[in-house]
Amino acid sequence: MPVPVQLRRLPHAEGLPLPTYATAGAAGMDLLAAVTDPVRIEPGARALIPTGLTVALPAGYEMQIRPRSGLALRHGITLPNTPGTIDEDYRGEIQVIVLNAGTEPFVVERGTRIAQAVLAPVVRAAWFEVEALDDTARGSGGFGSTGSR
Repeated sequence: MPVPVQLRRLPHAEGLPLPTYATAGAAGMDLLAAVTDPVRIEPGARALIPTGLTVALPAGYEMQIRPRSGLALRHGITLPNTPGTIDEDYRGEIQVIVLNAGTEPFVVERGTRIAQAVLAPVVRAAWFEVEALDDTARGSGGFGSTGSR
């Protein structure tokens, strides 16, 4: 069942399609670059790319901003703070931090599918302090403690 989300298009996004799911089973909606001029991102460099969209998410939801696998594979384009989170009370423009981890410059043109957005429910924690935690077979082992394969 779709969840209604209020969306506002900013002037620099006029004429661009709204985010859509590419297939019936897709979890993410493509976000498009609302740049007025091409943005060249050199290898190893980052750029903040506007989408021209603001949203009012329903209570109890976040929007996760994730890389697109095709851009990552073909060009080394990723998002350094993956997944980025748009909180339900944020009303500013959705912008995407793009990192070129590839070996060639990458140019973001107007309308480039730059990232994907996933609407997700948020479960809030209620912390309570205890004197000790229960034991498990793993215990405090981490960072490869369960093997390399």
